[in-house]
Amino acid sequence: MIFNAAKELGQLSKLKDHMVREEAKSLTPKQCAVVELALDTIKQYFHAGGVGLKKTFLEKSPDLQSLRYALSLYTQATDLLIKTFVQTQSAQAVLSELALLGDHRMNRPENKLVTYSGVRQGCLLMFTAHNFPSIRCVLLVHGGKGVRFTLSEETYPEKGSGVDDPVGEVSIYVELFTHPGTGEHKVTVKVVAANDLKWQTSGIFRPFIEVNIIGPHLSDKKRKFATKSKNNSWSPKYNESIQFALGTETGPECYELQVCVKDYCFAREDRTVGIAILQLKDIMQRGSCACWLPLGRRIHMDDTGLTVLRILSQRNNDEVAKEFVKLKSDTRSAEEGSS
Repeated sequence: MIFNAAKELGQLSKLKDHMVREEAKSLTPKQCAVVELALDTIKQYFHAGGVGLKKTFLEKSPDLQSLRYALSLYTQATDLLIKTFVQTQSAQAVLSELALLGDHRMNRPENKLVTYSGVRQGCLLMFTAHNFPSIRCVLLVHGGKGVRFTLSEETYPEKGSGVDDPVGEVSIYVELFTHPGTGEHKVTVKVVAANDLKWQTSGIFRPFIEVNIIGPHLSDKKRKFATKSKNNSWSPKYNESIQFALGTETGPECYELQVCVKDYCFAREDRTVGIAILQLKDIMQRGSCACWLPLGRRIHMDDTGLTVLRILSQRNNDEVAKEFVKLKSDTRSAEEGSS
């Protein structure tokens, strides 16, 4: 009996998949409450008054826990879901290697020793060369794609081997500001340039950079900025700036910048060349810094991120949710003339 009950408990994963798959209908709060009540009934059935599965086994069931978590996400407001996405997806960042950035003299043997000043969630490491304490450097790797920081946009870092088949790189300068009186948070982004873009086209290549601020409580604020396009340049310079207002409800740690290089097309939809993500919590301690963002082909996310995306994709009357889903579903377009 216990063996059969365990097999039936495994079928909960199918219910979870049904709840979050794209074609599923949106559940009302009342329907979610009914499902929650049904889960308690299911647990009692499998426990069978003590002759079935142990309650501790039921509570630790990965399928049951996953289903309960999916239910909790389903009833959340769009802003809270987006906040959850931003805060949880940083867990996929992997620190792959350290590199001394910012000064060629650091490559000397006497400067190889570094001092660690902090590790945040296993993905952010700040360090200084002992002989150059004024030069602070960071190597951050998201999903195998190295994000590098220096104090100035004029100081170009060496490339890290943690970059996984990038299709180019974007250079930006980011500065955070909190008003001392009102507590309002703002982020200024200077789009400096793109470098070594990998793109084939049979026509004119007109690359431009689109910057989106992603996070909660932005429905009434400016969320997107695009630079002017440049003709037939695979390492274009822009030097264009934008300031995004984040409000006072939450701190910068709940926001991220999604940076995308696109090929401008007059008569059809612009083509995506590559995508990069910079989470503002990774630069909060610094306040401002120059960032080099390797461009990937798509956004990487774990099960929680995928669940959030599928839930928001069902909110057809929510413009913020639709915009978020479109951004996170974006992928590199097919190149003309590529094999």
